[in-house]
Amino acid sequence: MSRSNDAVAGMLREYSELLAIAGGPAFKVRAYEKAARAVAGHPDDVTGLSGKELRGIPNVGDHLARKILEFLDTGSVTELVELRSRVPEGLRTLLTVPGLGPKRAHQVYEQLGITSIDGLLQALHEHRLQDLRGWGAKTEDNLAASLGEAHSAGERVQLGFALDLAEELLTRISAWPQVRRAAYAGSLRRMRDTIGDIDLLVAAGEAEPVMSGVVELPHVARVLAHGPTKTSVVTSTGVQVDVRVVQPDVWGAALLYFTGSKQHNIEVRELAVRAGLKLSEYGLFDVETGVLVAAETEEEVYARLGLPWIPPTLREGAGEVAAALGGRLPQLVRIGDVRGDLHTHTDLTDGVATLEQMVAAAKARGYEYYAVTDHAPLLYMQRMTREKALAQRKRIRELERTSGMSLLHGTELNVQPDGSLDWDEEFLSTFDIVVASVHSQFRQPRAEMTARVLRAIEHPCVHVIGHPTARVIGTRRPVDLDFDAVFRAAARTGTALEINAFPERLDLDGDLVRRARHLGVRFAVSTDAHAVPHLDFMRYGVATAQRGWAAPGDVVNTYPLDELRRFLAKPLVTAGERTFTP
Repeated sequence: MSRSNDAVAGMLREYSELLAIAGGPAFKVRAYEKAARAVAGHPDDVTGLSGKELRGIPNVGDHLARKILEFLDTGSVTELVELRSRVPEGLRTLLTVPGLGPKRAHQVYEQLGITSIDGLLQALHEHRLQDLRGWGAKTEDNLAASLGEAHSAGERVQLGFALDLAEELLTRISAWPQVRRAAYAGSLRRMRDTIGDIDLLVAAGEAEPVMSGVVELPHVARVLAHGPTKTSVVTSTGVQVDVRVVQPDVWGAALLYFTGSKQHNIEVRELAVRAGLKLSEYGLFDVETGVLVAAETEEEVYARLGLPWIPPTLREGAGEVAAALGGRLPQLVRIGDVRGDLHTHTDLTDGVATLEQMVAAAKARGYEYYAVTDHAPLLYMQRMTREKALAQRKRIRELERTSGMSLLHGTELNVQPDGSLDWDEEFLSTFDIVVASVHSQFRQPRAEMTARVLRAIEHPCVHVIGHPTARVIGTRRPVDLDFDAVFRAAARTGTALEINAFPERLDLDGDLVRRARHLGVRFAVSTDAHAVPHLDFMRYGVATAQRGWAAPGDVVNTYPLDELRRFLAKPLVTAGERTFTP
């Protein structure tokens, strides 16, 4: 269910962006940015909180608390409305351009008079941006590439956003008396990293009351089509939702058909044809007699075709049907297999929750172990020091004695352009777990970027490479890597590659996970949580691992604690010699 926190955080982010694009003071821009992150990450819904309680949220002072209360009371903020009026509407659309950012948007507005994406594209075509201070031909090329990627992404939304919306809609629809079953289907059920339209399937004896109810849902902003068994609407967030009603006795066939993918359905239908059967959303029929053979459950339909049930995350026409026929489907990792989270942050660096809050939340999830991996000093804005790290370690040891959960003190290092890391080997060897990630200089040529990541993989103290491609979905392209070289090095040295569960990342993605798994790589599925609610992102990481055909044994944070410690207690050896066999 959505929370008021998300709407408030959106308001604060818009305030920050408009201030930046209007040339407002940098400290105010940062204040709104920090407050937005803090509110979004606050574990409790802000609705009904008093001004004093709001001020208890990190980075929310008196001034911002009053704005939040005004927004919660009226749905708007007077000062924000005034600020919107001072920024041309066309200029505000520049904020949607990946890789531009508020400061550069203000720069192109002030110096070139650009107030629209069309104007920006024209300036790129004429190479006028490279003459601006701080720009250049390479900056222009990167911006053009980002625009191209955003265009190719179209109107797709991130998995996490789509899943939250779908589950909220299903909660409402499932409560209607006519509804026997309801589920999401399509690419959302296959857990792709971005979603176009949301497909909802409903089993009900009477379709008309369901169709009438859909158009009255509170999220609906516009009705595209309203038929006897299918209704399409657009929500207030701009997402199209297609709702179909089927009879309960054909639920399985319909769910299989509308889950897809297209290629998976083609391969399954070909099996049916070879068996003298016909498969559609209405069921599996004998061609000669027209008799319905199976329809009520997916398991029945698959079984009649000689197949085990195939998990939706595998249904991409990527060999899963052949594997199922040959008894070679993997036993996929599941959320219940995960024993701990190995990459999380606190307010010591850029998180918004305290160490105590994050540990308590991890404990509530039933984890056997939990790692805190705050940023290291080369991410300069975090102002980390050895002294701060050691003080945190002391507090972690104290909490470990009372929490009943094993706590790992870690760090997330910054892989510099030359592959060097933040701290020396002696100090790094004192951490329980070391994650190394690329956080800057994302456009290095392939050879340089590959050498950079390989140097981190080869470092004897590095256990995990965090978000290996550094992508941000719809905003930042993956870095250019020789993946086979990276995967072979990771397998050889026993360095895990992360499947970052943050919905904006999902990095590695499913295709790369499968490719890396084939080369013997092990993975860490971690949330990169910066707030308590982010711990719930684990479900997206596990789904991505499943899309890569990963089994529990492929994921190091499914290991029991003693086995995980064996993985982490790697001797300091010459680069390239490290190996691990669980």
